[in-house]
Order: sequence, then C-alpha cells, then structure tokens
Amino acid sequence: MTELADILVENGLLSPEQLAAASDEQQRTGHNLGRVLVERGTLTEGQLVAALAAQVGLVFIDLADHPVDPAAVGLVPEPVCRRHSVLPIGFENGRLLVAMSAPADVVAIDDIRSLTGMEVKAVVATRADVAAAIDRVHRSDSDLGDLSMSIESAAEDSADLSGMTAIVEDAPIVKFVNLLITQAVQDRASDIHVEPGEREVRVRYRIDGVLHEVTRASRSIQS
Repeated sequence: MTELADILVENGLLSPEQLAAASDEQQRTGHNLGRVLVERGTLTEGQLVAALAAQVGLVFIDLADHPVDPAAVGLVPEPVCRRHSVLPIGFENGRLLVAMSAPADVVAIDDIRSLTGMEVKAVVATRADVAAAIDRVHRSDSDLGDLSMSIESAAEDSADLSGMTAIVEDAPIVKFVNLLITQAVQDRASDIHVEPGEREVRVRYRIDGVLHEVTRASRSIQS
C-alpha cells in the first residue's frame, strides 16, 4: 500500500519541508500524521480524507458539489443514515452508491444491504459533509410535506374571497414553489415537472435525464 505521505507529496499537497516538520511533531506527540497535518493547518479535513481514500483504492467525493438522487435517498431511512453517518446518493451498475465517512464499517453496509436488497458501493466523504447532506436532503423533504399540508389546510378553510385573500397574503404556495426550486438546484435537476392529477399534484425532477418523484401535494395547491 502506498504511504499516506507519498500520496500527499505526489499530489502537491505536502512539501518535503512540511513533511519533515510534521514528522518531527508526530514523534513528539505520538499523534498520527494525518491528525498532525490537519491541526497544523497544512491540510483540510477534506484533503486528508481524499488522500486516505486514495490510499485504500476508494473514491472520495465532495458532497457539497455532488448531485444526490432522491430515489436513492428514499431507500434508507433518515435515522439509519444518521446512526451510521451514511447517505445513499445514486446508483451504479445495479449497486447502491453510498457516501460514508467510515467505508470500512461492515455493520453499516450490512444494514443498508438488508434494508434495500441491493449491493452497496461505498464512496468516501467527510463526516461533516455527510451530516450536512443528510440535513439538506431530509429537511427539504420534510419542509415540502409541511408546506403541502399548509396549502391544503388553507384552501379548505377559505369559503369566500376574503378568506382567499388571507391565503395569498400568507403565501404558503410561494414558499412551496421557492422550496421546490431550491431543492431542484441542490439536486442539480435540469427541469421540474408539475403534473396535476384528479386529486393531487405530482412533482418530479429530471436528474441526469431521469425523472424522479420528490413529492405529492393535494390538488388544492392549484387554487
């Protein structure tokens, strides 16, 4: 296996002088080299995790810039994602692509395999990035659902024009549309499909050429 220091030097992330200084500190403190480099400000956590992933032949991804497939996210419940610090982000060759801060966690991989019935391909992300991505995707889903209910309730309560005016002033529909657009941008959707049905409105995003359903709202959303 290639040494971590060699990977960092080869990638231009660490100079021989910085390596020598960090090695001296490592000898004094007994800390591992990666921790020393991050504490000294020589590397960011992301750079260190990417190098560690390369060392064991895994792929590192930056979740802040990586598209997340809502269909993959929906396969694993939020509590499981938080417990294991994982997030399903897509599919690759029939396998579920899962971002993990600890890709060697066989318990997490077994749990995901049991829940989904799919083989898992782990990719590496920082713990902070996984937590932030879980917050982002699950908060968006929750907010969409809450706003759908708010719109439906407001429409049911409006019996006349004055009631409708109050609904418009509250503008839950505006929040709903804004949130749809925000989530679509985060998921890197190329377009948003709003499909009215007899009783409800279906919302789907096109991501990488494939339509994924993200929410259903009562037909009263059109009022």
